[in-house]
Amino acid sequence: MPTIVTEAKIFACTQSQELGEKIAKAFGTELGKVIMSTYSDGEFQPSYEESIRGTRIFIIGSTNPGPENLMEMLLMIDAAKRASARHITAVLPYFGWARQDRKDKPRVPIAAKLVAKTLEAAGATRIITMDLHADQIQGFFEKPVDHLFASTIFLPYLQSLNLDNLTIASPDMGGSKRAYAYSKALESDVVICYKQRAKANVISHMELIGDVTGKNVVLVDDMVDTAGTLTKAADLMIERGALSVRAICTHPILSGKAYENLNNSKLEELIVTDSIPVKPLSDKIRVLSCADLFAEVMEKVHNNQSIASKFVM
Repeated sequence: MPTIVTEAKIFACTQSQELGEKIAKAFGTELGKVIMSTYSDGEFQPSYEESIRGTRIFIIGSTNPGPENLMEMLLMIDAAKRASARHITAVLPYFGWARQDRKDKPRVPIAAKLVAKTLEAAGATRIITMDLHADQIQGFFEKPVDHLFASTIFLPYLQSLNLDNLTIASPDMGGSKRAYAYSKALESDVVICYKQRAKANVISHMELIGDVTGKNVVLVDDMVDTAGTLTKAADLMIERGALSVRAICTHPILSGKAYENLNNSKLEELIVTDSIPVKPLSDKIRVLSCADLFAEVMEKVHNNQSIASKFVM
């Protein structure tokens, strides 16, 4: 029989309050109370308004830029450590700064590792996250990392659409492994887009590897930022004879001209999770909640039960 820890408490950073409330409800409890005091210069200080001594606590907060989201998570972890929490699990629905996971040119940082080490230095004893930009980021941590896949959320939705001649597509070469995993689960074909960038968020050239004529295409990616890649890929596929193009992206960053790009594209639907709050500025966006997935995993972690089934794409 697994050992049962007596108590768990759930808290949320400012940005993730809505998601935190959904997770807490699915977990069967309420969010713990935190007061955020702010100075006139923008400095802020979180304060737990209940005892957390000797407890396991889960702190929910995505760390997408701006930097205040990461800073708030670090301060929440540090406050919990100094309040004698026994286990401090950082629940990061979206692990920000993950695109900087290697040195791709001289004199640049590896920000993903810096963030990992900073979370550990603050006092996190475990990390729960979803659809990392690169799987190997798990290796930047010395603490246990539970890396969940949003495919458990997206696959039932895709199956409910009952699309004929379904084809899974990757918007770039780096996402081919993810696309093949979805195609295997859905027993569909795969196509891949090859792109060249002039600079970050700017595509200079894109080509399609594979045939999409008469197909209903679903693009698969871990995040959507300016939506430039997705919309360019969707337009290209329609030009090449696709019947329809949808996209599933776990993390809806949606910065810059993202909403404009989406609304002006031939993309029929963009399906995302609520790992990051979404502004209702496009009718093409459908949000599927990841709250039940995180609540289930958090409950299993709390009760020292296996979560191996959630690691399967």
